[in-house]
Amino acid sequence: MSANIETLTDWRAFYELTKPRVVVLIVFTAVVGMFLAVPGWPGTIPLIFGTIGIGFAASGAAVFNHILDARIDIHMLRTRGRPLPQGRVSERAALRFASVLTLISMILLWFVVNPLTAVLTFFSLIGYAVIYTVYLKRATPQNIVIGGAAGAAPPILGWTAVTNEVHAGALLLFLIIFVWTPPHFWALAIARKKEYAKVNIPMLPVTHGEAYTRLNILLYTILLVLVTIIPYLIGMSGIIYLLTAMILGGMFLFHAIQMMRYPDELNRAMKTFRFSINYLGLIFGALLLDHYFLFQLNI
Repeated sequence: MSANIETLTDWRAFYELTKPRVVVLIVFTAVVGMFLAVPGWPGTIPLIFGTIGIGFAASGAAVFNHILDARIDIHMLRTRGRPLPQGRVSERAALRFASVLTLISMILLWFVVNPLTAVLTFFSLIGYAVIYTVYLKRATPQNIVIGGAAGAAPPILGWTAVTNEVHAGALLLFLIIFVWTPPHFWALAIARKKEYAKVNIPMLPVTHGEAYTRLNILLYTILLVLVTIIPYLIGMSGIIYLLTAMILGGMFLFHAIQMMRYPDELNRAMKTFRFSINYLGLIFGALLLDHYFLFQLNI
C-alpha cells in the first residue's frame, strides 16, 4: 500500500514539474495558430503531432526551469513547495525527465511534422530554459521583456506546423503575446517584490520601485490594446473579435489604472496577474471563434 502511495506521489511531482497550467495556455495559443493558418481544417497529423510535440517541448523547458531555479525557489514563499526544493524529485531524475520530453518532442516535430517547426521549437526552448532562466533573469530588470520572445513563440510554432513557413499572421500573434507578457508578469513581480529581492533577482519593482513598474504596466497595457486591434485592421479577423478585444482590453486597462490609484494594495496586483491569464486565453479564443464561425460568414 505504501509503495502505491509513493508511486502516486512521484507521478504527481513529475507532473507538477511540467507546469501544466502554463503549458495548457502555451499549447492553446499554438493550436489557435494552427487553425488560423488555413481557412479550413489544418490537417490531422500536424494538429495531433504538432500539439504533442510543442506540448512536450514546453513541458521539458518547464522542468529545466525548475532545475535551474531550485536553489532560489527554496527561499521564496511562492515556489518553496515545488518538488525539487522539497526533495520529492531528485535533480538527476528531473534532468532525465526533461531530456526525455525534449527528445520526444524533437523527434515528433522533425520527422512527423516538419524540420522548421522542430528548429524553431528548439530555439524557443533554449531561449526560455537557458538564456532567460540562466542569464537574463539574473542580469537585467528588462529580463521578462527580452525573455518574453521565447514565451511568445507558440503561435508561430503552431502556424509553421501546418504551413511549413513563417507568415506575417503568425508574427502578429507572436506580437500580442510579446506585448502581453510584461504587464502580466510585472503584476506578479510587484506582489512578490520582497521575495525577488531576497534572492537577488533584479525584477523591475526591485530595481526601479513599484511606482515605476505600475506606470510601465499601464503603458504596456495601452500598447497591448492597440496591438490587439491590428488583426481587425488588416482583415485577419472580424467585428466580433474586435468587440471582444476592446472589452477585454478595457478590463485590463481598468486593472492597470486601479493599480495606479491604489498602490498600497498588493491584492490588486495579484488580481491583475490572474486576470491577465484569463485575458490571453479569451483573446485567442475570440480569434479562433471569429475565424471559423464569423469571419467566414463575412460578419
